[in-house]
Parts: sequence; structure tokens; C-alpha cells
Amino acid sequence: MAEEAMINDNSVQDQWGQICSQLKNEVGDTAFESWLKPLSLGSFSDGVMNICVPTRFMRNWVITHYSDRIHKIWEKKNPAIKNINFIVQATREETPSLYNPTCRSLLKKITSTPAPQNIYQSGINSIIANNNDGALNDSLSVPLNPQYTFENFVVGKTNEFAYAAARKVAESRNISFNPLFLYSGVGLGKTHLMHAIAWHIKQQDPTRNIVYLSAEKFMYKFVRALRYKDTTAFKEQFRSVDVLMVDDVQFMGGKDTTQEEFFYTFNSLIEEGRQIIISADKSPADLEGIETRLKSRLGCGLVADIHPTDFDLRIGILNNKAQQLGVELPTKVAEFLAQKITSNIRELEGALRRVVAHSQLLADKEITLEMTQDVLKDMLRSYDKRTTIDEIQKKVAEHFNISVKEMQSSRRARTVARPRQIAMYLAKQLTSRSLPEIGRKFDRDHTTVMHAVRKVEELIVEDASLAESIEALKRTLEA
Repeated sequence: MAEEAMINDNSVQDQWGQICSQLKNEVGDTAFESWLKPLSLGSFSDGVMNICVPTRFMRNWVITHYSDRIHKIWEKKNPAIKNINFIVQATREETPSLYNPTCRSLLKKITSTPAPQNIYQSGINSIIANNNDGALNDSLSVPLNPQYTFENFVVGKTNEFAYAAARKVAESRNISFNPLFLYSGVGLGKTHLMHAIAWHIKQQDPTRNIVYLSAEKFMYKFVRALRYKDTTAFKEQFRSVDVLMVDDVQFMGGKDTTQEEFFYTFNSLIEEGRQIIISADKSPADLEGIETRLKSRLGCGLVADIHPTDFDLRIGILNNKAQQLGVELPTKVAEFLAQKITSNIRELEGALRRVVAHSQLLADKEITLEMTQDVLKDMLRSYDKRTTIDEIQKKVAEHFNISVKEMQSSRRARTVARPRQIAMYLAKQLTSRSLPEIGRKFDRDHTTVMHAVRKVEELIVEDASLAESIEALKRTLEA
């Protein structure tokens, strides 16, 4: 009872105010506004003070970065508070509280002031929880993934240009590049960037009418309008948007009538100064079954490609995902996964989720290299079956019009050395063979293979044409 009396006293509210003031001085205005100001006091029981947090993402962040400090400060001010518990509580009805239980609406704060970069996810969760402002046109748009934000996008050499272009378009009130055309192979992050642009624009100005959808859904909507003789309403819907985002436009290939309507919609929006953002698996010029005039329009703005991931980027992606999942990933495990799973980011993250799930379901079993190899043995076997070094040598030799014998020879002419380096790089990417094993297939030692891999990774960033050739070879070998 003495503890309850101490806690229910108005001095606790004053103590919380003093703690907030001290934390603001320690962490700075931006971090305080983003992560600590939205907190509010909750109920107290058995020596535990509950603090309300608007979202689960924010709760995890606060626990990781600030909970120990908050506990230490409060322990000095009030010994009756033995522990602090952070609970997700968005409204008064969910969890009764002693001191103004309604946790602050982060979305309201975001839309009234420029949003610091590190509050994207908490703001997005609030938007989802209070999705009634209509900024995303729900009748046209497909749902956005709340995890696909700029904050969660790991930047490396192979995607930094596309990331910078996407940020520029999302942050600029004036049209920067129109259209912005993003392209890459499967699972390299173009859809992530599309969603991130939509979230950021929505946070900056919830009144802007954003439509994000796939090319397939655009076709479905158009065919439906034709069937019900309602094309006028269809045109009005699409030509009244502020930002039109169309994913995987390559699926319009061969659909002439749909392409014609999209062409007119495209022109109408461009003329009115509306932003258009497109994604595809190839550059505009290489899209198959797309009319020449539409290719020309798609390529008239900024074209940004995302190259295949390199080793360092895959390590960064794994560590970022592990942090989101709340686990500590051993360096050896991260390096193993980054070396073995190179085709795309989705498979890489999927492999990590399997390992983490296995660890957690078995009473928090420690994640080790041996356990990872055992859990993923079926996936790794399928990778080994997909391609062999002999197949890689044959395909690369055919592509560059040389013989496999020349590739394995001691010739150093660039016409032979470059294809040899690319074949070594692909062998490292697409097989589980060790560097010495790869080297033996080329009659070289492992240091030569290491040099070849590094060289090709550099060339992929510098030479877009070569990067496309290598990506085409990878698709052929993985088919």
C-alpha cells in the first residue's frame, strides 16, 4: 500500500517530466521528439511502472536504446519503482492508465512538422492504425508493405544510385525526374523502393492522391471498364491522381489496347505536372512487346537500375534483417549465407527467417553455422543442383564467342581474360564450391579467383551494359 501511495502521488508525474527533460538534454531534440516524446505513463502494479508506446516498432527501439537509461534515472528518483515495462497502447480503451493513458498520435506530429528520417516506421504503423485519411486511393491502389521504407532499405554500391533517385523524388515537392524508371532483376529491391517512395510522400503530405498498383491490376481495371462500358470513370480516376506508381510494367508487353490507354494516361499526367514512377525487370529500351512510342516515354525521365547484390551488401541486409527480428546473428553465419545465397534478397531473407524460426521454436537454441547448414540443407542442395562450373564455363564462353578451352588456357588477352573472370564470379555466386575448387576448374589458384570476383563486382557498378550481360547469364543458368 505504501508503494501504491507513492506511485499515485502527483509527484510521479513531476518525476516523469524531470526524466524527460534530462533525456532530452542527453539524446538531443531530434531523437527525443522521434522516440521519447510519444511515450506516456501507464498503470503501476507490483513495483512495475508501465509506460505506453504507440507502436510495436517504437517499443522495440526504445527498449533497445533507452530502457536501461530510463530505469537508472527513475530508480534514483523513486525507489518504489523496481522495474519499467513498455507496453503498446494506441488508445484509451485498450489499456486503462493512471496518467493520461492515451499515447500521443505520432501521425499527427508527422504531418504537422517535417519528419525526421528515423521515425518512418512508427509513423507508418500509426497510418495503418488510423487509415482514414484517404491519401492512398484504396479503390485503385494495392496495399503497401509497412516494412518497405527508406529506413529499412540497406544501401550499397550496387543500389545507391537508384536509392538516391528514389529519395529525391519522394522528398521533392517539385517534379525532379518524370518519370522515374527503376529496373532490376527479381528480388533486388525495386518494389521496396516503390513502397518507400509512397510511404514518404504520404507522410509529407497526406492530402496528395497517390495510386500504387501493378501493371496487371491496371490492365484488370481497364478491361473491367471496357466490359461495363465505364471507360470515362476509369480515365477520370487515373488522370486525377497526383502520383501514379506502376510496378512491373513489363507485364503490359503484347497488350496493345492497354498500352494505348496507359500511353494517354501517361501523357495526360506528365502535361499536368504529376509525378510518375515506374518499375520493370529491364530497361525501357529492352522491354519486349512494348510499343516504341511508349518505350520512348518511359525512358524520357531518369532511368535507374539496381545491380545484383555484392557480398558486402548481402552482409548488411542480413544484419539489418536480424536486428528487425530481434536476434544476434553470428558473423560466420552471416558470411556463410551471403556466400551461398546470391540470387536475390527475398531468398536471402527467407533463409534467415527459417534459421531464426528454427532457433526460437527449439527453446531459443543458439544460432550456429552447423545449425544453419542443417536447417538449410535442402535449399543449399537445390542451389548446387541448379548449376555446375562446367555449365557456367560453357554458357559464358558461348556468350562471349570463345571456346571453353581458351577460357581455361593461360592466355591473358582481354577478350579471354574478362570472360574467364566473369565465369569465376558466376561460379562463386551460383555454386557452393570453394575458391580452390573453382580455381582448379580454371587451372588457377584461389587468389586468382578472389581477384576475379572483386574485379567483376567493381565492373558491375561501373559498366551498366556488362552488368546486364551478367544478369542475363545468371537468369539463363538459374532457369
